[in-house]
Amino acid sequence: MSNSLAKYIFLFGILLLLHAAYSAAQHRSYLRLTEQEFTSLPADIILQTIFSLLLTVYGVTMVAGDFKEIRSNIDLQKKTWMNLNNRPSFYTFNHRGHIFNPILLTRTGTGKGALEAN
Repeated sequence: MSNSLAKYIFLFGILLLLHAAYSAAQHRSYLRLTEQEFTSLPADIILQTIFSLLLTVYGVTMVAGDFKEIRSNIDLQKKTWMNLNNRPSFYTFNHRGHIFNPILLTRTGTGKGALEAN
């Protein structure tokens, strides 16, 4: 199914769900005006709500695309051992190694590190 058709199904389901909510509110206000006791919603409003909810859920699942496996070993089977060890989020480029750089030691003239010279 194309993605645009799934979007239209989702939109139609949302509109039907909003219409069912509006119908339920209108039914409640009608019962208040006629001073009747509320027992339950009419069957057509309940059926419209269930149908629109199912349509909306179907549209959302089609728009979301392919789902990933819950089991992590499916994704890990495709990676090599070298790729598993590579974690760019743990790379650190701002470290204290520049203090011990000989160029910085001679530039200050005092033999102190770069942080102590400032």
